[in-house]
Amino acid sequence: MIGCGNMGSAMLRRWVDSGVLRGGDVDVVNRRDRALPHGVRQARDLPPTPVPDVVVLGIKPQQLGEVAERYAGRVAEVPLLVSMLAGADPAALSAAFPGPVAVQTMPNLPVELGRGVVAIHAPDAPADARATVDRLMVPLGLVEWFDDAARFAAAGALSGTGPAFLFRMIDALAAGGVALGLSREEADAIALATVEGAAAMAAAGEHSPAALADAVASPGGMTRAGLNVLDEDRALAALFERTLQAVARRGAEMAATR
Repeated sequence: MIGCGNMGSAMLRRWVDSGVLRGGDVDVVNRRDRALPHGVRQARDLPPTPVPDVVVLGIKPQQLGEVAERYAGRVAEVPLLVSMLAGADPAALSAAFPGPVAVQTMPNLPVELGRGVVAIHAPDAPADARATVDRLMVPLGLVEWFDDAARFAAAGALSGTGPAFLFRMIDALAAGGVALGLSREEADAIALATVEGAAAMAAAGEHSPAALADAVASPGGMTRAGLNVLDEDRALAALFERTLQAVARRGAEMAATR
């Protein structure tokens, strides 16, 4: 793994915890040491031998050129390159690192719990490469492959940034409870448990989230009064549309500067 920030270390912890990898299977090249699973080797440079089975790029997008200049020759013999860089599609990755099969992924932070989402784009990847990627990614959560670049970008915009927006919503829901007179500690605990339970019900899949919302909201009741605020002029839906459009625009800008 070249570069191991928050996302990379979250993936690595899940890989080791799930047993798909042992700590001793992994070398991490990082500018500074991080707290990583037992046995993972950390260094400032790639080990000279042996040639790894997979190289995972966990660097920042703006570091791609610098890292490619330094390591492209040594990565050329690696069978598979898995990247989590926003804006760097398989063609750009192959141009920077000729040789390995290039796979673009967009994971989100709950992969550390095995409850994340990993969107994958590698339309030309052969079956053996796809099988290796699946073996790594399935323990992280929901895995979705996209041959179409636009749909991959849309999936990445939704899943990759979605946790941050939901964290903000939990915080805002708790703040609303504080405004009604709860302590911050009480409101935080209630908001978090409420969201966790509601997400579990939605994930059970017996009814759509829209149907569940309507089921909770009795005509003329308290919940309906609140939903009327969120639904008026599509306030909440329109807010999330604008939010994800901003995400998508920024992703396109980052890709254009590649």
